[in-house]
Amino acid sequence: MKAAIKDYVVSELLSGKDISEKDDLLLSGLVDSLGVMRLVTHLEQQYSIKIPPEDVTIEHFMNIEAISLYLEGCMN
Repeated sequence: MKAAIKDYVVSELLSGKDISEKDDLLLSGLVDSLGVMRLVTHLEQQYSIKIPPEDVTIEHFMNIEAISLYLEGCMN
């Protein structure tokens, strides 16, 4: 799951700029609010889940690792 999330973020939101799973996406400015919404939409479609607006937080979307942990919780 982490690899798929990272592939999307790198190719669609970062124009190919490579990152690690722990690089901060939000506070570093790598991904802006529009990018977060694009990511949320992608994840909802990819994993057939609904991410409520109150779950779109820095803690859940800070980096690839946090996103993956959040999704694992949603799918259990």
